[in-house]
Amino acid sequence: MFLYSRTPQLPTPEHALQGRPERVFAVPDRHIVLGTPLLGPYPGHLEVADFGLGCFWGAERKFWQLPVGVWTTLVGYQGGYTENPHYEEVCSGLTGHTEAVRVVYDPALISYEKLLKTFWESHNPTQGFRQGNDVGTQYRSAIYPHTPAQAAAAETSRRAYQQVLTGSGFGTITTEILPAEGRVFYPAEGYHQQYLAKNPAGYCGIGGTGVSCPTGFAPAPEAMDK
Repeated sequence: MFLYSRTPQLPTPEHALQGRPERVFAVPDRHIVLGTPLLGPYPGHLEVADFGLGCFWGAERKFWQLPVGVWTTLVGYQGGYTENPHYEEVCSGLTGHTEAVRVVYDPALISYEKLLKTFWESHNPTQGFRQGNDVGTQYRSAIYPHTPAQAAAAETSRRAYQQVLTGSGFGTITTEILPAEGRVFYPAEGYHQQYLAKNPAGYCGIGGTGVSCPTGFAPAPEAMDK
């Protein structure tokens, strides 16, 4: 991707690129690995999870490779201000978006907790506006929960993972956990979707800490009350 020499800084809403009312490119109909539709509406028994963990090419593959329960995945831009951005705009740092992965899953087959474990272990969540050599606000770590239960699980898992990271010599987790409501997920261009399935030797851009995330945690009671 891109390595910026300047210090990354999120734009304010007033200084973000304006965007446009409609998407200016097409998105493929189906996932080239799973064969399922990329865009909703999705079957009613499925749930949606949104994550940012660095370059979305490698991040998306982590989720579609899970052995069971993931119905479809797609990549996009989320958490910023610019409506219907394109890739070059996001890379400019002037949209406020992060590179995100949307995971549509069957909660009867795979839990949100399992998705969180994959999320934490697939990148280094202590690096702020970067992942490895990829530097920029679009590479920040993020979780955008769709339900109070997801939000509680995300907060609890962050506390649990912080404990084991600290014990392994890592710093403070910088992952933002913010409601998906009001933070539209804008699908990315077709060539980004399942990029590493089309380009198996392509750039991955993410790497974990090597520290396992605990499982079996229960959300804190105060978190469930929010």
